Amino acid sequence: MKQRTPLYSAPRRPAASAPPVVPAPAEAAPVAVAAAARPWSWRRKTLALLGLLLIGALAWQYGPRLLPKPLTQKDIDRAVLHTLAKTNLPSPAAKAYAAVRGSVVKVIGYSRPEGKPAGERKADAGPKGKPLMGPEYEEPDERGVGSGVVILENGTILTNLHVVYGSRRIKVIFADGLESDADIVGLQPQHDLAVLKARRIPDDLQPATLRSTNDLAPGDRVTAVGFPFGIGPSVSHGVVSGLKREFRSPEGQRILTNLIQFDAAANPGNSGGPLVTDDGEVVGIVTAIYNPTQERFFVGIGFAVPIENAAQAVGLPPF
Repeated sequence: MKQRTPLYSAPRRPAASAPPVVPAPAEAAPVAVAAAARPWSWRRKTLALLGLLLIGALAWQYGPRLLPKPLTQKDIDRAVLHTLAKTNLPSPAAKAYAAVRGSVVKVIGYSRPEGKPAGERKADAGPKGKPLMGPEYEEPDERGVGSGVVILENGTILTNLHVVYGSRRIKVIFADGLESDADIVGLQPQHDLAVLKARRIPDDLQPATLRSTNDLAPGDRVTAVGFPFGIGPSVSHGVVSGLKREFRSPEGQRILTNLIQFDAAANPGNSGGPLVTDDGEVVGIVTAIYNPTQERFFVGIGFAVPIENAAQAVGLPPF
């Protein structure tokens, strides 16, 4: 008998099945990325446009106020005037004096050398054979007091000839109080000038700065520094009254020419002192005062020798 093919296959033993695959959850996209991926709606576009317009309007209205304003010349002038109004500045005379005070010296002339007997008799001998000071043995008397100005750091000093004329001994006193004998090393009688050399000088001696008078003009401010009547150093301030003046001494013995006329107060003792500009530069040596009477006091007219003549007396080039 022929075997028929079964309509159904015999049941087979099922094979071991693999565990079901569970798909991993997809990562959530960042909100910003998701939002960027979405197209802008008309509402968002309108709000963004309005925001930009608002920022632009605020920048246009308030931006210039927030930015620093560029300085103008008026702003600078206003600031300078404000500073000057709030600050006490030294006067021109004070600045001139500060620049020259270390160079001004007191000059004293004596009629006889120190330690010489005043009479014929000799004084009794003191210890170690030194003479005793007494009626016959006096300190040298002052025959003249004037002023001078240091022009070289080696102790070279300019003064007037009439301050030291006839002196047997000359002493100078520096700004720091140091006293020293001095010798005459140069004369220029036609300009009433004498050049002294101190035997001792301060360690920090500073000579004055000399300036040509070529650009000096009437009305320029000047300061006179010296020892009027031995008092000082004293400072007076004024202006140049004229140039190329002449002066005849009261005795009529000499005529000085090419002088600077000034109105800063000067009196006996100022002779030989410096006439100084506001910058502290010496333009002249005070040499005389004019008074139509016989009294020796200032009436408003003083004279100074131009520094060019003084420089020639020392042997310096006249600028």
